[in-house]
Amino acid sequence: MNAQQEAAARRLRLALDLFRTGEDLMRQRLRRKHPELSPSAIEQRLAEWLRVRPGAEFGDAPGTPIPWPRPRR
Repeated sequence: MNAQQEAAARRLRLALDLFRTGEDLMRQRLRRKHPELSPSAIEQRLAEWLRVRPGAEFGDAPGTPIPWPRPRR
């Protein structure tokens, strides 16, 4: 593996770690907000949150939504 591939692999591992951390934080938030829910119900709510993404329906950044994948010119 060359240096460029190693750097890309590190970035991917970091992104996946950040994603898992975000899931863990949301799971904790859901448990605090809904202590009456079972673990499976918490996981269902987490899965729904990941699908809907309230506040980020069109992505995580401001701007104009564009079709994806972008059309080739």
